[in-house]
Amino acid sequence: MDTVAQVLGGGGDGEARRGRRGAAGRAAAEPRAARPRAKGAKRSQDELERLTNRLLAYIKSNPGQRIEQVAKGMGVSTRELNLPAKKLLANKAIRTKGQKRATQYFPR
Repeated sequence: MDTVAQVLGGGGDGEARRGRRGAAGRAAAEPRAARPRAKGAKRSQDELERLTNRLLAYIKSNPGQRIEQVAKGMGVSTRELNLPAKKLLANKAIRTKGQKRATQYFPR
């Protein structure tokens, strides 16, 4: 068994056969995508404010679009736009027409 492991590059030690790797081997085998913030982390107030302002500007220049269209045009996910849209509606900066997925957004 050790001879086969050496030929195949396992090195012949018991660690290679059991599939155990140290931290360095694990890091090399599982590259992580670069994320701007950790999963589940809250957005900063500045980041949220910038996105809200971008959303308002987009709705002013493209009135009557649904949230899916707005998200595609802005290059963000619809999930990221939920809170900014709610803030703009609460501040009466935008208005809506329609229900659920057919909701269209208009500036005031």
